[in-house]
Amino acid sequence: MRDINCIFCKISAGEIPSYTIYEDNKFKAIFDLSPVTRGHAIILPKEHFRNIFELDDEFAKEALFVAKKVATAMKEVLNCDGFNILQNNEEIAGQTVFHFHIHLIPRYINDGVKLSLATGELDKSNAEDVAAAIRERVKL
Repeated sequence: MRDINCIFCKISAGEIPSYTIYEDNKFKAIFDLSPVTRGHAIILPKEHFRNIFELDDEFAKEALFVAKKVATAMKEVLNCDGFNILQNNEEIAGQTVFHFHIHLIPRYINDGVKLSLATGELDKSNAEDVAAAIRERVKL
């Protein structure tokens, strides 16, 4: 299913031009028009999903497989030194286009990009209870 108002649906359908680096019957990978680094690309499903929570398990597996395959080819061509594979869900987490997508960000020594997280300390007072609750839901 496509969303006629979604820019990523339009790009994946070929209605808006893009620099395609990979395409199959379910996914299209294109260069990001606002790249973080040289070669920054995004993988778009051709079907509209708002975020990771709407994917079925098989589709999620396929998305990661495509990310690995495309990132491997990009690393060979771009001669980058590493990779960030990034996927955001909901506005609070940095999602700006509400169509599931995966960023492939080649990293280069001294590229000046700082993708960092402020770390804290695990609250051990209830960690086991929370871990048990999550484990139970993962089984469902």
